[in-house]
Amino acid sequence: MNKPVIAIVPLYDEERESLWMLPGYMDGVIEAGGIPVMLSLVNDDVSLKETSHYFNGFIFAGGEDLNPAIYHQEKAKYCGKLNQKRDEMEPKLLKYVLEANKPVLGICRGIQLLNACLGGTLYQDLDQFHPTCIHRQPAPYDHSSHQVKIVENTPLKDILNQETLMVNSCHHQAICQLAPALKPMAYSDDGLVEAVYLPDKKYVIGYQW
Repeated sequence: MNKPVIAIVPLYDEERESLWMLPGYMDGVIEAGGIPVMLSLVNDDVSLKETSHYFNGFIFAGGEDLNPAIYHQEKAKYCGKLNQKRDEMEPKLLKYVLEANKPVLGICRGIQLLNACLGGTLYQDLDQFHPTCIHRQPAPYDHSSHQVKIVENTPLKDILNQETLMVNSCHHQAICQLAPALKPMAYSDDGLVEAVYLPDKKYVIGYQW
């Protein structure tokens, strides 16, 4: 059996004009039996549609804040740094990937992208609208810092078969209004949606942690 080839949307360093990737994304794919490939940020529809068919699955990684224009809001002063290249490319790629019914994993910015592109909204800054200390843990960021409650009869419950999970948490934006097509899989104790899935597709899942 051939190993699945998993495409990962890269991070972009504007100062160095370079693409890069945290090794944890790559390591996770390798440990799960796949072959990770970091994408470019090519932005034309023909290339993105072909990309959506070429790979076996896609990871939309963390990074800067999403442009609020994606979810039809003005950028507030407390919204963080944006990444124009990713904001222009990722919604197009996600559209083609969903049309192709390819597996999708959204992490941090990735879950927010899923929600925004499917008609939901984000808190542009949790400190302004949903103040709590549990979502801004100090370094090291790979340690767990708070609990989430897993929703019954969801893929996450099927995967873990447990009611709660300790997760890491370092984000100042999060899902506000959940997109109509998405279903929640986990909530933090202060009520934020921390994991989602798209029941109409083969495998489309997003985690805030």
